[in-house]
Amino acid sequence: MKTWQKLVGLAAIAAILIGVVGPYVYINFIKEEAPEALDVAPPVAAGSVDPSVELEGTWVVADGSQVGYRVKEILFGQSSEAVGRTSDVTGSFTITGAQVTEGRFEADLTTMKSNEERRDRQFQGRIMNTASYPTARLTLTQPLDLSSIDPQQTEGSTTATGDLTVHGMTRSVTFDLKGVRSGSTIQISGSMPIVFADYGIDNPSGGPAQTEDNGVLEFAINFEKEA
Repeated sequence: MKTWQKLVGLAAIAAILIGVVGPYVYINFIKEEAPEALDVAPPVAAGSVDPSVELEGTWVVADGSQVGYRVKEILFGQSSEAVGRTSDVTGSFTITGAQVTEGRFEADLTTMKSNEERRDRQFQGRIMNTASYPTARLTLTQPLDLSSIDPQQTEGSTTATGDLTVHGMTRSVTFDLKGVRSGSTIQISGSMPIVFADYGIDNPSGGPAQTEDNGVLEFAINFEKEA
């Protein structure tokens, strides 16, 4: 009888160790590190702007653009980050004088991928319902001031205001963004906090993974001058 009691006790201890130590080892030693936040690349060199490409005019989204999300997770008491991204981004903006006068961008959420297939199924299904709401869209509602761009027109930052539509709901957002002009291209990057309830999104928590009630939408978008 005592032997069985010892075995049961050892089994209980083993279960506790697996439940506590296992997730710690997985998150801290096995699981891949979450990718860094999307950001612009530094310009190749000061004054590297292609003088044959005028700044004024319409610029369209080019290859290499990415839009994604970042959400903090707690898995069995261990902190982690869930990150997903898509390269299916479209849109354009127009520069007149020292202002971006209009801009509209869309990201295809049906191709959003993370490093976990189970998370992606939850994202596509119960969380974002991409069958009904396949895209996220941002439309600028106020001109962007470009006067802070340096004399060589290579780097600058500004604040943008627009309407963000996610999960079928639209909210006004204001956020900081950075821009780099290098050669014949422009790249912008930025991020904005997203409170899930503001867009009718249920808290993504499920099973052993618990999340906060908010996340971050981040982007790094490349542009080329419209032909």
